[in-house]
Amino acid sequence: MYFKLNPERKNKVPVAEMLGNVSQVNAVPGGSASRIPSPTSGQTQKVLENMVINESKQLVDLEDFVEMTKNYAQGIVPSVSQESRALQEGDEEHESDVVPSGCKKSHKRPWSFGRSGMMLDSKQTGAMKRAMDMKSRLTMLQYPLHSVMDAKESLVDWASRAGVQWLSTIIPTQHVNALIFFFIISNLTVDLFAFVIPLLVFYLSFISMIICTLRVFKKSKTWENFSALTSLLTRFEPRLDVEQAETNFGWNNLEPYLYFIISVFFVIFSFPVANKGWIPCSELSTVAIFFTAVSYMSLSPTAAMYARQALVIEVASSLCCLTQLLPQSMTVLRYLGHTFATVPLGDSVVLKLSLPCLLYVYLFYLFFSMAKMRGFRGTYCFFVPYLVCFMWWEFSVVLLRSSSPIGLIRTCVAYFLFLFALPVLAFGLATLLVIQLFKWFLELELTKMIVTLVICAIPVTLRLWTRFSMSILDVFRSLTHRGPVKLILLCIFMVTFIFSIYVYHAEGEKVYNSTMTWNQYSQACGPPAWETKGMAQTQIFCSHLQGHRVTWTGRFKHVRVAETENGPHSVINLLPVFIGDWLRCLYGETYPKCEPKNATATNHVNHTDFMHLAEGSAGSATVSLPMVLRMQEEEELCQIKAMAKHMCHVKRFDSYRFEVTVGMIRGEGADDPARDVILIASNEFRQVLFSLKPGNMVEFSTKLDGRLGSKGPAFEMKAINCLDCVSSLVNGGRQVKLERNWRRTTMRAMKFAFDFFFSPFLSAKITA
Repeated sequence: MYFKLNPERKNKVPVAEMLGNVSQVNAVPGGSASRIPSPTSGQTQKVLENMVINESKQLVDLEDFVEMTKNYAQGIVPSVSQESRALQEGDEEHESDVVPSGCKKSHKRPWSFGRSGMMLDSKQTGAMKRAMDMKSRLTMLQYPLHSVMDAKESLVDWASRAGVQWLSTIIPTQHVNALIFFFIISNLTVDLFAFVIPLLVFYLSFISMIICTLRVFKKSKTWENFSALTSLLTRFEPRLDVEQAETNFGWNNLEPYLYFIISVFFVIFSFPVANKGWIPCSELSTVAIFFTAVSYMSLSPTAAMYARQALVIEVASSLCCLTQLLPQSMTVLRYLGHTFATVPLGDSVVLKLSLPCLLYVYLFYLFFSMAKMRGFRGTYCFFVPYLVCFMWWEFSVVLLRSSSPIGLIRTCVAYFLFLFALPVLAFGLATLLVIQLFKWFLELELTKMIVTLVICAIPVTLRLWTRFSMSILDVFRSLTHRGPVKLILLCIFMVTFIFSIYVYHAEGEKVYNSTMTWNQYSQACGPPAWETKGMAQTQIFCSHLQGHRVTWTGRFKHVRVAETENGPHSVINLLPVFIGDWLRCLYGETYPKCEPKNATATNHVNHTDFMHLAEGSAGSATVSLPMVLRMQEEEELCQIKAMAKHMCHVKRFDSYRFEVTVGMIRGEGADDPARDVILIASNEFRQVLFSLKPGNMVEFSTKLDGRLGSKGPAFEMKAINCLDCVSSLVNGGRQVKLERNWRRTTMRAMKFAFDFFFSPFLSAKITA
């Protein structure tokens, strides 16, 4: 084939001459029969042109052509070598040589003066300066437009560097960075992490799946060129092992499939944990069905028979399972997905005997048939490519289960409008966007967002501008030079790893629910033990009880605020007065407009009156409990407004930690101050603690931790229940500290992942 492209039998032939002789290759007589269909002349010419045109060398000999053909046949995409890149860079430098080197050096010099770092002889310096001036004048006369553009760029560069350094000296970027960092950290909560991170991982992984599928589809076009090349090579070398060539091609193109499988695992583990209200399941299900068809079209023709059967069986099994979502009146159709019996396989796995189960067993047989082809080299040639189609379809079924009929109708209408009424859809979206922006502007949400972004962007922009010699686009290109999929997976790995460390630390050991009473603890770790052993030995002895969760009863004495956290208030206080007052009103709330009669009447209103009003409002339909609390808050703000120095406040960002003192009751019912227990309560107990009165009997749960065996031990409050309260503010129920069960969440994700791959054949029965 090389000598057909080089009919003159030269030792080295130019690439342009080889391209001109491409049409000669197809004129070769038939030779022996090929095991694959012969390519057309158009396919042959296209393959040879793609193979030759990517060669970096200008002259190609026989060895270069053989190596180039071998790489192309193995699926190794030709890339531009370092030599060609150097030649391109050299050409660019040659084109830019119209500007003298001295002028170039002046571009890279800092904007300040007197930093050359060298001392030259005055005569040499004068001669060099005169020569450079003459060359510069000639260059300016020869290329006036280039000279003007270079002067403009030099001026802009000097002004920007000077301006940035001047701004960096005025604006305390270090302090602003620290304030923004502490503000962000103070507002990050476990609930925010648990809400944002699963959604972030899900959407990033879903985007990665789409990108990998599109790359796989692009590889299918490369497969067509590869088939044409192997068919052409068999005309010159009948003994060519086509199957081995296809195996090498499949092995060298496994990268997008591996990235796709990794992305699928992240999607599977994040979907059951993420908030479904923020996932458009109906729309994504249609997207998954579309990419199922795309991935099926990208499969190689060799595995088409098994792939077609597997896809039909998979679709039939899924449709049978989806019949369980039909109404109860459709008995015949629902019978297709009915489970006749369940067989437990151990403690965590259940075998379901049903029609979808039988279809799934046959599907696994087809998977095994794909994998065992060509001595189990079909695992990465046929089975792994089909997994893309399999996982897209399974994920579409999962999304359909979470979809609603209204959502599916909305999706169909939206796609219809997208295809046939795109201008109307664009106009509608633009109108909705304008209306939403107008609403945000009326509610000051847009102003808050702009101010927040500007405040956060100033130090970041200055730091990037002063610390990096490259632009922001160059930084982004340096991060994405290996492809968006690797960047997405790297971000997912980092987020998941950091959050998993936090979850592991927060979960800790499983709490032991102890039946130990207060009297037992008091005898072992209270005053009787202090008298016999001493307090230090008692503390060492009682440390064995650390981690026990107990429920005791005591008498409520009083509550005090131990700590107050308000990130925005701390940041605003560090700003100038006029900026702080504006931000305080922008992010906070204004004091109520108190009338004079209300201000004087508040002196005679106390907490007990509002308690009686709340009790009376329990059975009233006109006055609700939140309204009573709002009235109480406004009355309290009216009292403090006259003494406050600002018109607005940001107290809604306050988060408190309380210290609750509970007197423990001895056997005869008397209180002992030496046996008081201090409970540390979080902000969620605020309403209940404010409703308690001294002397109320409370039942509380806590975990023994900290100063065990000492006077006045402090424990973290887990739950509290007032036993003799009549106020409706306590809601007559048990107030429990909201704690996430990370172990249960992890087990739920593992069960979903197991069912995703093996249901309806096997089902997981995992309990946390």
